[in-house]
Amino acid sequence: MWPSSPEPADRLPTELSRRWAQAIGGTSYVPLNRRELRAYLDRLTSRLSAAIRSRDLDLGAIREIGASMVASHFTEPATLERTLAVLGEEMNGSDAPIVRERANPALAAFAAGYTDALRARTLAEQQGITVAAIQAQRGAEEAHRASESRFAALFADAAIGISIGTVQGQILEVNRAMCEMFGFTREEFIKHGVTEFMHPSDAEGTWDIYGELTSGARDHFRMEKPFSRSDGQMIWTDLVVSLLRDKDGAPKYMVAMMEDTTERHELHDRLRHQALHDPLTGLPNRTLFFERLDLALRGERIGLCYLDLDGFKAFNDTLGHDAGDRLLKLIADRLTARLGGRHLVARIGGDEFVVLVEDWSGPDTAVTAAQEALAAVREPLPLDARMVTVSASIGVVDMPAAQTTAAELMKAADTTLYRAKSEGRNRWALFDRSRHAQEITRYELSTSLPAALELGELFIEYQPLVRLHDEALIGVEALVRWQHPTLGRLGPDAFIGIAEDTGLISTLGLSVLRSAFLQSRAWRDKFPDRPMMISVNLAPHQVRDPLLVSDVRLLLDETGVEPAQVQLEITESAIMVNSGQPLETLHELAGLGLRIAIDDFGTGYSNLAYLRNLPVNSLKLAGPFVTRLHGGDSSDLQDRTIVGTLISLAHALNLTVTAEGVETEEQAETLRALGCDTAQGYHYAEPGPPGAIDAWLGADGGSAG
Repeated sequence: MWPSSPEPADRLPTELSRRWAQAIGGTSYVPLNRRELRAYLDRLTSRLSAAIRSRDLDLGAIREIGASMVASHFTEPATLERTLAVLGEEMNGSDAPIVRERANPALAAFAAGYTDALRARTLAEQQGITVAAIQAQRGAEEAHRASESRFAALFADAAIGISIGTVQGQILEVNRAMCEMFGFTREEFIKHGVTEFMHPSDAEGTWDIYGELTSGARDHFRMEKPFSRSDGQMIWTDLVVSLLRDKDGAPKYMVAMMEDTTERHELHDRLRHQALHDPLTGLPNRTLFFERLDLALRGERIGLCYLDLDGFKAFNDTLGHDAGDRLLKLIADRLTARLGGRHLVARIGGDEFVVLVEDWSGPDTAVTAAQEALAAVREPLPLDARMVTVSASIGVVDMPAAQTTAAELMKAADTTLYRAKSEGRNRWALFDRSRHAQEITRYELSTSLPAALELGELFIEYQPLVRLHDEALIGVEALVRWQHPTLGRLGPDAFIGIAEDTGLISTLGLSVLRSAFLQSRAWRDKFPDRPMMISVNLAPHQVRDPLLVSDVRLLLDETGVEPAQVQLEITESAIMVNSGQPLETLHELAGLGLRIAIDDFGTGYSNLAYLRNLPVNSLKLAGPFVTRLHGGDSSDLQDRTIVGTLISLAHALNLTVTAEGVETEEQAETLRALGCDTAQGYHYAEPGPPGAIDAWLGADGGSAG
C-alpha cells in the first residue's frame, strides 16, 4: 500500500506486508513463524517507503533492503521473483505519482541489492571451498590423493570460472566455465599469459594491485574487471584472485575465480542512465548536472547559462500539457544540436534548462553559448502541423571557479535569469556581483520583514514641520524606520517597496498609523495648549485597500485623535486617477475630516488643474526643487521662477505648500520670500524620537530656534 502522503511507520497499512508474507512464505528456510514474518516485512515496507519518498530517490537504501533479505536467509529464486511481483503491482498501482514514477528504478535497485548479496554469499562459499581444496594438496600424499578427486570434480564442474597460474603470469589450468566464458579451449587458454588479458577499460591501478599480489604484498583482491572474448566482444566479470604460498610462505600460485556479470553491468548502466537523465527529453537531469558542475568547479573558470522559456505556463494552459511536453522535447533537441557537442545541456525541471560551459574557447564563451541558445529557441518549431515561435530568458554567470560554490552559482544564475525576464524577456543578462548582492539583501529583507513586525523592530521617528513666516512648530511627519539585527538602521526606501511586493504593506501601514495616532494623543495630553498636526505617509497599495477607511475610522475612535490634526500624505501616482477605489477612498478619508497632502509633488504628473476636483489640502514640493535653490545664477533664477509659479498656482487652488529637504538658511529665506507656507528638513531638525519633539514643544514659544 502506497498512500499519497507519508505516514508514521507504526501507522502504515499492513496490506502490503500481508500479501508479501503470503507470497514468499515457504519459499526459503527462515526460522520465523507467521507473526514474526509479518513483523519483519512491516519493517522492510516502512524502510522501502521512506527510501522511495526521500527528496532524491535513495537507491542505496533500497539496495540495502534487498541485500537484507539475503542476510535473513530468504535465498530461494522464487523469493525474489514473487517479491518483485508483489512490490511492482503495489508501486505501479499507487495513488502517489512519486511512487509510480520511481517504481522501475526502485524495483531494479531492490533486485540488484538482492542478487549482489546472493552472489557475494555464493562466491564466498565457493572461494572458501576452492582455496581449502587447493591448500589441501600440500598435505600428506594419501590425503592429497583422497582430496584430488574431490577437487577435480569441484574445479571442473564449478558454475564460476576458475583458473590456476604461477606468480610469473603463466596460466596452468582453467575449468570448463572459464573456457565457455571466454570462448577459448583449454589448450588455447594456457598459451596466453595473464598480462595478455589487460583491457583498455581497466580501472586505474588494476595492474598495480596485481603486482602487489605476485610480490606477496597482499594475499587477495576483488574487483569488477572487463575482458575481451575470443570473438572480440567485451564481458564484465566479478573477479577474485587469491595468492597461494609454499611451505616457507613464498608466493607460488594464484587462483582466479570470476563470474560473468555482463548482464548485471548493463542493467546497472541502464539504471544509472535512468537515474541521471530526464525521462521526457533524454537530457542529463539535475543529479548528473550537479555531478558535472562539481567537476567543473575544480577548474579555473566556471560558466553557466540558466534558461527559462518565456510564457510557457500560458502555452500549456492554451494548447495543453501534451503539446507542452512535445515543445520541451523539440527545445531540448535544438539545444543539444547547437551546443551539446561542446557543452553540457541539462534539464533541471519544468521549462528550465542549463548549459554548463565545458569547452572554453575564449573569455566570451559563456555569453556566446547564451546567444546560441537564444537563437536555437527562437527558430520556429514544427508542432502539430503548425509552426510555433517561443522565446527564452537566460541568466549568464561567468567567473573564476575559486570564487563560488555550486549553491552560490545557482543562486546567482537564478537571480540573473529573473533580471533578464524583468528587463523584457527574450534576452540574456550577465551576472553582476554588486547588483546580485542588492537582490540578495532585498530577498533577505523580504523574508525577515514579517518577523520584524512581530518583534517590534520597526519604529517611528518624527521630523518637525515648521511654519516659515515665524518658524513655529505646527506639526510633525511620522517616518518609519527598521532597526535590523544585522544590517542596522534602515530607512523606508529599503523596505516599503518590499512590503508592497509581499502584501505586508497594509499590516505595516496600519501599524505606523496606530503608533503615530497614539503618539499624537500623548502629545495632546502632555501639551494641551499646543495643538499639532501629525502627517503620515500612505503607500499606493494602501490607498487601493478597501478596508483603509474603516481602519482609520477605528483608529480615530480608539485613540481619540482629532481628524483635523491628521494629515495623510499620498504620492501623485496614487492619487492621479479618474475613478475607482483610490478616488473613492480619498473622498471618504476627507469626509472623516482628515487633511490630504500630495507628497513629492513635481516628480509625477504635476497636473495642478486636475487637483481642483480632488479633496486635497496641501502640496509637498519634492526635494530636488528645494535643492536647486542655491545661488543667484541664471539657473537659480529659473528654479525660483518655477517654484514661485507652483506656489502661486497652489494658493490659487486654496492649497498650502510645504517644502521638503530644506538644509540651509538661504533656501529657507528664498522659500519664505516666494510665499511657501511650511517647511521641513535638516536645517530645522533631523527625524528623531518623540522625546526630541517633547523638548521642542516645551521650549518657549515653540519656535525653531
